[in-house]
Amino acid sequence: MSRTWLKVINILFWIAFIGLCIKAGALLISSAISVFASPEAAANLYLGLNLSQLYTYSILQYIAIVSFLILITTQKAGIAFYAIKFFQIFQLDRPFDVRLADIFMKISHTALLAGGLAIIAHRYSQWISKKGVPIPIDWGGNEIVFFAGVIYLLALTFKKGAELQQEQDLTV
Repeated sequence: MSRTWLKVINILFWIAFIGLCIKAGALLISSAISVFASPEAAANLYLGLNLSQLYTYSILQYIAIVSFLILITTQKAGIAFYAIKFFQIFQLDRPFDVRLADIFMKISHTALLAGGLAIIAHRYSQWISKKGVPIPIDWGGNEIVFFAGVIYLLALTFKKGAELQQEQDLTV
């Protein structure tokens, strides 16, 4: 039963990875079109995201906000990619592996980077909003940083588990 759930979770991570890659690509392409070809595209960047007021206010501020959004989305895709790598290595009968601890560390570092970028983007958005230009984006930086902390604790646990498992293998 648990192997079935692991397969389902792996499939969900693949779906998330593909979806986040598509989102990052769509944001990149639609923002490039809005900057270089058609400013009207800023009104519908991705799934109804409207940054046309920001575009009208300042194209540099618009590029900065869209860049934050693309970077954070690619970091989230990176987290999903590392989760997929995790499932390629993970074995239920030998759950603790140094490689898995390394993957958990990469996930926590990537999540911390994404969370930090989201917090900076949120503060930047607040600064722009004070000038009367609304930024309709929920960055979620605090949640991402919390997630990074939890994953970091799991990485430490897996690292210690891997050490204990290796020690046990050597004594047998």
